[in-house]
Amino acid sequence: MPVLSADREAASVAAELIAVIVAVTEGEPRVLTIDKGRALPSGPFESNESSLQASLRTWVERQTHHPLGYMEQLYTFADPGRTGGSDRRIVSVSYLGLTREAAVSGDPGAGWRDWYRFFPWEDRRAAAAQAANHFTQGLIDWTEAAPDTPTRRQRWRRVAINFGLENERWNEELILQRYETLWEAGLVPESGANAGGPTPEGENEATDEGPPGLPPGSPMAHDHRRILATGIARLRAKIKYRPVVFELMPPSFTLLQLQRAVEALAGSRLHKQNFRRLIDQQDLVEETGGMATETGGRPAKLFRFRREVLAERSVAGSKLPLVRSA
Repeated sequence: MPVLSADREAASVAAELIAVIVAVTEGEPRVLTIDKGRALPSGPFESNESSLQASLRTWVERQTHHPLGYMEQLYTFADPGRTGGSDRRIVSVSYLGLTREAAVSGDPGAGWRDWYRFFPWEDRRAAAAQAANHFTQGLIDWTEAAPDTPTRRQRWRRVAINFGLENERWNEELILQRYETLWEAGLVPESGANAGGPTPEGENEATDEGPPGLPPGSPMAHDHRRILATGIARLRAKIKYRPVVFELMPPSFTLLQLQRAVEALAGSRLHKQNFRRLIDQQDLVEETGGMATETGGRPAKLFRFRREVLAERSVAGSKLPLVRSA
């Protein structure tokens, strides 16, 4: 059997960088996209850069003219065939970045989108908006279509855990598992025959006029929605033990604004008293002496993050209270 030369092996593999850049604006989670919401900022690794992160910053800032702040490596995606019809294998190194939303220039298709456009079933802040219920019958049908009883049981157990059915608690961190279950069940556009292809004009397109009406949400090219789900899951887990939410906040904010930002990321309402008690106990914020007058009610105290606790919490951890209201 002939052995491929090193040059030929290298030529058959390409590396690219993909960015999941997140902001919270007016209490809503936002993600930076290109191609009118169909893709995440991405580009090939440029060997003249000093590091992967430097190359990623170059690509994102070139495509969006948006500077990046906090960033960490997320995951490497290397599944065969993940980018469609090309015979070339694409290895994607993804990064999660946190910033504050600013106007985007550069690529005319670049812009900020509400991340619940892509995962509407993940927003459980209002009982009436529990879009995961939309998939119940389709998941039941997928379960019943299994070839044998053990597989049916295995599928249904997976559905129950991922979607909080049969006395299982909804776990906000399982967004990737939910998306992959829906993909296997054929309930999202990417799992169809045209997976990875362009979004048909006007069909669940993530425009600036508003979110798509119902699940399954706005599709994305290739496996970018899976990459986005991975980033959201990482951030939902991280806000429980690191004060990274402050990377998304303005220099001064009210405690209600802070709570709404955490709720936006988690997709769940929090218990107000528990939230404020834990914030106080961990000594994460301090008063600025100012008051917010545009709250619609009584003026509210303004706070700022105590930057000196960041180094302390990097070792000890910093738990934000993801406790749901009754």
